[in-house]
Amino acid sequence: MAAMNRRDLCLSAGAFAALGLLAEAQTQPAPADTTDMTKSRVFHFNEMTVQKHDNGGWGRPVMHGTLPTGEFVEVHETMLPPGQMPHPPHKHRNTEFVLMREGNVEYWGEDGKHIPMGPGDIAYSASNQLHGMKNTGTANASYFIVSISRGQM
Repeated sequence: MAAMNRRDLCLSAGAFAALGLLAEAQTQPAPADTTDMTKSRVFHFNEMTVQKHDNGGWGRPVMHGTLPTGEFVEVHETMLPPGQMPHPPHKHRNTEFVLMREGNVEYWGEDGKHIPMGPGDIAYSASNQLHGMKNTGTANASYFIVSISRGQM
């Protein structure tokens, strides 16, 4: 066997790392579809289960499942108390839309800008782009999240 130089060693290490990530991705279970996405329907607000959050807010899962066209979709409503964030700024593979229902928040985009949002405003978070939010108002803020991804989220 020929001796490996630094370049060959780095290339080999990168290849093994990629194989490891590929193997890990293949062993991750696909998200469980809990909504039949083959039929149109109405989701009644008063039938959605409220889940309490540690920040004093709550969430209402609406649905999640795979569309007949192959995209995985998850929809939920969140209520965020004044001064609170749902979580620190983050990024993920899925694309997200934030649809403001009531209250005022500040949306933090990839470019570091803090953009005010109020009722009726919509924010778009592209895949793998840093984003976050904080309730900057004096009242509770509520919004819906529509999250879309190919395959796993």
